[in-house]
Amino acid sequence: MNKKNMAAPGRRSCVQYLIHLAQDNLDFRLPEIEALLALRGKKINPVWRFKETAPFWCLDDLTEEDVHGIMARSVCAKSAFELWGHGRTHSELRTSLLNYPVENMSPFMHKNSTYRINVYTYNKTLEFQERIKRIDAMEYLPFQGVVNLKNPQHIFCLLEDYGTDPNNIPEHPDYIFFGRWIADGQRELIRSHSVKNRHFIGNTSMDACLSFIMANHAKVKEHDLVFDPFVGTGSLLVACSHFGAYVCGSDIDYNTIHGKGRSSRKNQKWRGPDENIRANLRQYGAEKMYVDVMVSDASRPVWRRTPLFDAIITDPPYGIRESTRRTGSHKETSKPPDGIYAESHVAVSQSYHLSDILADLLNFSAHHLVMGGRMVYWLPVHRPEYCEEMVPLHPCLQLISNCEQTLSSHTSRRLITMEKVKEPEESDGLAHLADPRFCPYQGHNAFREKYFSGVNKRLGKDNKSDAKEDAII
Repeated sequence: MNKKNMAAPGRRSCVQYLIHLAQDNLDFRLPEIEALLALRGKKINPVWRFKETAPFWCLDDLTEEDVHGIMARSVCAKSAFELWGHGRTHSELRTSLLNYPVENMSPFMHKNSTYRINVYTYNKTLEFQERIKRIDAMEYLPFQGVVNLKNPQHIFCLLEDYGTDPNNIPEHPDYIFFGRWIADGQRELIRSHSVKNRHFIGNTSMDACLSFIMANHAKVKEHDLVFDPFVGTGSLLVACSHFGAYVCGSDIDYNTIHGKGRSSRKNQKWRGPDENIRANLRQYGAEKMYVDVMVSDASRPVWRRTPLFDAIITDPPYGIRESTRRTGSHKETSKPPDGIYAESHVAVSQSYHLSDILADLLNFSAHHLVMGGRMVYWLPVHRPEYCEEMVPLHPCLQLISNCEQTLSSHTSRRLITMEKVKEPEESDGLAHLADPRFCPYQGHNAFREKYFSGVNKRLGKDNKSDAKEDAII
């Protein structure tokens, strides 16, 4: 639809809004909408037949400005409508529409207005003639304006929900809605910011859709300062800068920070002279939001201990595509005499266990987030063993949401959102005595072995099945 609504009515009574959501990333949708409403000081208030995995949600206690605020940022929502009527059948829909307050309808139906009615079906395709029949059957509505299919002032939509099972599509819709279109979501960002077309990418560059979801979960807003301690190629910084935040980051990998070394692109051996994070932001017109990035060890933060960041958003290394390293050595090393340093010094590195990465990340966030600031990060898990007690806690951080993205039958990663609720105190060091989850969970350190164990088992099964086929042939 993608056009401005030209009407600006005052506040009207009994208004509910219908949100049409994309049927991907189901686990992430509710926390995203809740976070975007929280930015406006509102809480989500779903009404009748609310189901978290459904394609349509009806929300109450909102203004049209609130809805515009959600849709201006959401990548999980497709469109939003002012709900005028609903029902299980077209007869029920008619009754509901005729009972809708006339004063709510009249600003959009007067004789000097232009309009169009669209028909949308979820999980079923209707022939063109069937759509026309649906529109003609709504002649009972008191439209006095002129139909304009190309550039109408107002767009109305008849939406039919045929359930979510593509293998069992009913003859008649499960539910029907009718409403006035308000705005579309930001699904276009997924295409326009695709990493396939990005100037600078790496092996672990975050998918554009998930990057924007993370920024929304973190409630990133204009003039915020956002930090990514495992910045990589800066995908998360790109998303946050789109919403007007100033961005910065660090990474232990010198080549990635400086855009040097081998390229991750097919048919390109080495990175080009201008492949770096700043160039990525420049590509999307957000270079002015770029603060800086630096080579730094996340286990040895260089920042002074004071609240600096409005949000910390990151994807820590799991040891699968990128190694988990930190500076240091298990060996005894002799320190050179004062004032004598090699011209080119490469720091010695050692393993950085995932449990330590997470403990350091939470501790860093507790000290460097402003009050109310959010930390959003990915937690890799072995699905057969997962339980909520595996999610690390910190006395200063409140768990807001925990969303799963399935990677395989045995592995997934969970998007964890936490909010700072108090400043650190000396007594926080004893918190693990009251709750074991305040201690680093050592089971995270075996994720890499369990991940490849599952891969090897799967390859073994494939090889056995191939061998059987060859024997049969």
